[in-house]
Amino acid sequence: MLSLKNVTKRFPGVLALDDVSIEVRPNEIVGLIGENGAGKSTMMKLLTGAYRQDTGEIELGGKPLVIRNPRDATSKGIAMVYQEQSILPNLTVAENLFLGREEDFVTFGRMNWAKLKRAAKKELATVHLDVDPLTLCEDLSFGQRQMVELARALSLASRTGGTPIILLDEPTSVLEAGEIDILFGLVRELKSRASFVFVSHRLDELLSLSDRVYVMKDGKVVSEMSSGNASVTKLHELMVGRSLHSEYYRENLQKPCRAEVALSVRHASLGQVLNDVSFDVHCGEVFGVAGVVGSGREELCRIIAGLEKLDAGEVMVGTTRLKPQANHAVALGIGYVPRERKVEGLVTQMSVAQNLTLPRLSAVSRGGVVRKASERALANEWIQRLHIKTPGPDASCRNLSGGNQQKVVLAKWRFAGSRILVLDHPTRGLDVGAKEEVYQLIRELTAEGVAVVLTGDTLEEILGLSHRVMVMRDGHAEKVLPCEVGHKPSQVEIVEHMV
Repeated sequence: MLSLKNVTKRFPGVLALDDVSIEVRPNEIVGLIGENGAGKSTMMKLLTGAYRQDTGEIELGGKPLVIRNPRDATSKGIAMVYQEQSILPNLTVAENLFLGREEDFVTFGRMNWAKLKRAAKKELATVHLDVDPLTLCEDLSFGQRQMVELARALSLASRTGGTPIILLDEPTSVLEAGEIDILFGLVRELKSRASFVFVSHRLDELLSLSDRVYVMKDGKVVSEMSSGNASVTKLHELMVGRSLHSEYYRENLQKPCRAEVALSVRHASLGQVLNDVSFDVHCGEVFGVAGVVGSGREELCRIIAGLEKLDAGEVMVGTTRLKPQANHAVALGIGYVPRERKVEGLVTQMSVAQNLTLPRLSAVSRGGVVRKASERALANEWIQRLHIKTPGPDASCRNLSGGNQQKVVLAKWRFAGSRILVLDHPTRGLDVGAKEEVYQLIRELTAEGVAVVLTGDTLEEILGLSHRVMVMRDGHAEKVLPCEVGHKPSQVEIVEHMV
């Protein structure tokens, strides 16, 4: 039905998909697994028209298929339920279901609400969701909004008259157990009229729902098997079957951390995202946080950075309780390197010098006016110390490579004198050489006594860099494992606690 044949996709410094071939047959559920960075998201974006492959072919029904954009994908029977919900909360259920297709319900220049409501009820019935179509989506539970997403995807993909193909990207990451059961029951029922590609890190769920499973690693499909012939143990080994290279992560520079506690998190709870999480981070320690998407690790990083407010519990820096304010976190010596450096880590239209000095403008200003000479001098110092490749301190950050942009983000917190750094996927999108430079910087920081909270793109990275690793699952701290040099836990051991 749908197939990718020898598909390759490159980005600067990254081979995202390497000669990938997969097949989705009519009325089946195909599971797709792999670590972060394995190529799953790139494949989904190819199928929805967000990217175009460099080489290889996509075929539908044995004929070559060109997907120009997401609207074009749905017109050809392919739709996606995204991990990050795309529902507009201030619109009704009916309006969300037919967003972009409002002209179908306009009569004499006016919206025919009765017709829209009838059509919405029909679509909602396919997913057994009994809500008023004119209810605002912000008044629905997360699970109900997920059903609206699924109903919309089915509606869009079914317009071709053929068998729709629905892509499910981590659909259970923030659902409760009862909601997951409902979703899985529905997908099994809908299998008679649609095909599904199910992307998940939860191996037990994936095996219970899928007919066949593809395993991806480093941009390649490394295995394809029926779910009946697979096991959680076998999938573990295929997912994480890489050897660690100690020198790559500068493990030779990993020194014992100090006894002094830099940061304490006590009984942290936030909705259904975090549940009674407690831990300490010592000066000079890399404290790794591992977990699948939806485990709570990203939210934990934002809480420590002062960007989220806890429902219960506290974050302590020394004897001071952290307020849920980013400026208070900075004042307490906490620096935050976000996963989306271009969105939250940098002001890309500003210069390297301006970004470097932003957290501590008092050092380069007098009477509220920035002294450009001082700004440039300090920027040049950090450009040299961190080997940032840039034409000069006045160059725009938007023109730097990803690795050099990340160095600017790290440099600004070193300049600010941060003693605690929260690193959320610090090497995301970086090539191998840039990653090694970031790892070297992390080792230098800890040698100076800086405490680091790290969540990374791969288990290999977290294990290679960390002194200890806390494994999270569904908002709980499942286990804290020591990671001494020469005695690192295996990736399989970590995955067992994650899933």
